[in-house]
Amino acid sequence: MANFASVSIRVFVFSFFFGAFKCQFSIPLKMYPGKFNLSSGANSSSVRVLALKSDGDGLSLASDPSGTVNFLDMVNNLQGDSGRGYYIEMSIGTPGQKLNILVDTGSSNFAVASAPHPYITRYFNTKLSTTYQSTSRLVAVRYTQGNWEGELGTDLVTIPNGPNRTIAVNIASILSSDSFFLPGINWQGILGLAYPMLAMPDSSVEPFFNSMVKQLGIPNTFSLQMCGNGLSTSSVVDPPAGSLIMGGAEPTLYRGPIWYTPIVEEWYYQVEVLKLEVGNQNLNLDCKEYNSDKAIVDSGTTLLRLPANVFSAVVEAITSSLPIDNFSAGFWEGTKLACWTKGETPWEFFPKISIYLRSTNSSQSFRITILPQLYIQPIGDLEDLDCFRFGVSSSANGLVIGATVMEGFYVVFDRAQRRLGFALSNCAMSNGVAVSEIAGPFSAEDVAADCSGRVLKPPVLWVISYALVAVCALILIILLLLLLLPCRRGDRGEITDESSLVRHRIK
Repeated sequence: MANFASVSIRVFVFSFFFGAFKCQFSIPLKMYPGKFNLSSGANSSSVRVLALKSDGDGLSLASDPSGTVNFLDMVNNLQGDSGRGYYIEMSIGTPGQKLNILVDTGSSNFAVASAPHPYITRYFNTKLSTTYQSTSRLVAVRYTQGNWEGELGTDLVTIPNGPNRTIAVNIASILSSDSFFLPGINWQGILGLAYPMLAMPDSSVEPFFNSMVKQLGIPNTFSLQMCGNGLSTSSVVDPPAGSLIMGGAEPTLYRGPIWYTPIVEEWYYQVEVLKLEVGNQNLNLDCKEYNSDKAIVDSGTTLLRLPANVFSAVVEAITSSLPIDNFSAGFWEGTKLACWTKGETPWEFFPKISIYLRSTNSSQSFRITILPQLYIQPIGDLEDLDCFRFGVSSSANGLVIGATVMEGFYVVFDRAQRRLGFALSNCAMSNGVAVSEIAGPFSAEDVAADCSGRVLKPPVLWVISYALVAVCALILIILLLLLLLPCRRGDRGEITDESSLVRHRIK
C-alpha cells in the first residue's frame, strides 16, 4: 500500500508538471562549421517539360496544377554543405526580403531571424512587411544542438527557384536564440519539412509544405539531392550544392530505380532499420536496437547518429579491420581529427557501412551503402596535412540518417503514399568513383515482424498527462472534503480520529 501511494504521488507530480506546462522535445539538428565543395552532376543544358503524370509506381513527376512544370528550374536551388547545412533562397513579406533558409526534414516550423545576431548578415524585419500579421503567440523550439524563441505570425512567401508563386504561411520570428546560428553559416532561418505533429507550440500550426500543397495544388511529395560532400575549400561563397524539388522527383538527378521504405509514423520521417553491416560483417544486434526510440531521416542533422550500443558495435567492427595500430579513441568520439600527408587519402583503410531498410513489401528489405568517402570527411587543411573527421556519432535519442548518408542518395519524401524513396544520386561521386550503392531485394523473414520500437509520441503523452492530472485533482478534492467536512455514519456517531482512514493514510 505504501509503495502504491509513493508511485501515485510520483505519477501525480510528473503528470502535473508535464501537463501544466508546454512540452518541448528535442529535434535533431546539429551543424558543424566547415567547408566542402562538390558541384552537382545534373545536366541542365537540355530543358525538359514534363506533363502531370505518374512514373507507374505512384510517384508524381510534375507539380504544376495546370499540367506542366519544368523541374529543371529547381535543379541546383540549394547551396551549402553537410557541415553548415543546405539552404534555399526565399523572398519573405511585402515587399520581399530575400533570406537563405536551411532545409530541415527533422522539424516542422518555418522560422526566420527577426532580430540582429552576430553570426548572420541579414534578418527579416517584420515592420517593413505590409503583409506580416502577428498572432501574439509565443513559440520556442529546442534542437539537439541549440534553441530559439520567438513569436508566431503569418506572411507571404515566394521561392524564386521553386514553384515560383506566392503563398501565405505560418512564420515564426526568431527573437532570441542560443547555439542555433553558428559561425560560418550563410542561412538566416529554417524550413521545417516534417509533419504537423512536430510543429510548435502545437500541431495546429500548419507547416510550410502542407500550406504549399493546399494552396498550389501540387502533389504531396518533395525530393532532395544534397551534393556538398567532397574536398574542403577556403571559399567564403557556397557553391550550388543540391536540389529541393517540390511536388515530385526530377529523373536527371538520380540513376537507377527508386527503392521505397514505409514511413512508420508521420511526425519525423520515421523508418524501420532492420540491420547494419560494416564491410561484410553483420553487427548481429536485435533489430529493435537499431530503432531504439526511433530511426529517422533528417537533412538537418550533419552526421549518421546511432544508438549507443549500435555505435559501439560499429566502431569495434571498423577498428578490428583497420590496418592502423593505436588509432586515437578521440577520433571516434569526435574530439580529434585524423590527418594524413597532403595528397594522401585514407579511403582504402576503412570499410563500407550498409543500412538495411524494410521495403514496402514487408517481407523484403533493401540495402543503402556508403563508402568511406562519405563518412571519413575532410574538415580542413593543416600546413602539409589533410585532416578528416568521423562522420558517425553516438546518439541518446535514436538513429538519425543525416547528411553523411543522404549525400549519397536522391531521397524522395512521398508523403502521399507514406513512403520514402532512395535512389543513387548523380552527384555522389568522388574523382569519378561512386561513393554510394543500393542493392536488393533481400528477404526480411529472418528479422522481427516489427523492429520499429514504437513509442508514445508527445501529443499522446499530453492527453494521458492531462487525464492523470484530472483524476489526481478529483482525488485531492475528495480527500480535502474528507479532511474538512464532518463525517457521520447513521446513528453510530462521528468517526473518531483513531478510526479515520484519512488520518492513518497521512501517518
